[in-house]
Amino acid sequence: MESELKYIDIVEQPISMHPKKFALWLFLVTVLMIFAALTSAYIVRQAEGNWLEYELPEIFWVTSGIVLLSSVSMQVAYFAAKRDNFIGLRIAMVLTVLLGFAFLVGQWYSWVALVDREVFFVGNPAGSFLYVFTGLHALHLISGVIFLIIVLISTFRYKVHSQALNTLEMATTYWHFLGGLWLYLFLFLLLNH
Repeated sequence: MESELKYIDIVEQPISMHPKKFALWLFLVTVLMIFAALTSAYIVRQAEGNWLEYELPEIFWVTSGIVLLSSVSMQVAYFAAKRDNFIGLRIAMVLTVLLGFAFLVGQWYSWVALVDREVFFVGNPAGSFLYVFTGLHALHLISGVIFLIIVLISTFRYKVHSQALNTLEMATTYWHFLGGLWLYLFLFLLLNH
């Protein structure tokens, strides 16, 4: 009887993810695909000729720096929450929100600079693409700032701490994604302009 094989059922934990995080990742993949399609269309249309040559607004460098700083402050907020440092968390979240607004203001001024250079949304497709890239990114950034404000309010209600990080983790992921997306777009425009 000892030679009989004994089967032991080992129950493995399935790989799981919070449903809201899963939905966020699906959304991020969708946004990434939209911008990949747009940048591909840009390259194809540029190759056809009749492409307006112009200088990118210098403020893009400033907004890129703002995005990097906001990503750092967002990560600081996350680390502060993991340590239950509520003051540090709130300060870093406020700073991230302010930097998000600063980025949006910078984008507005980039459009002003484009108009001053006679690059318009209607007309040559080179300008149209630039307005679509920056406008669509700004739209997502507005949603990101709204998300950050919601998380910021939650920090003042002590709903974000080391044992409740889900919302902050989602906001951090989204914010880093938006920052990375902007840096990709800016680098793409620098190399394909």
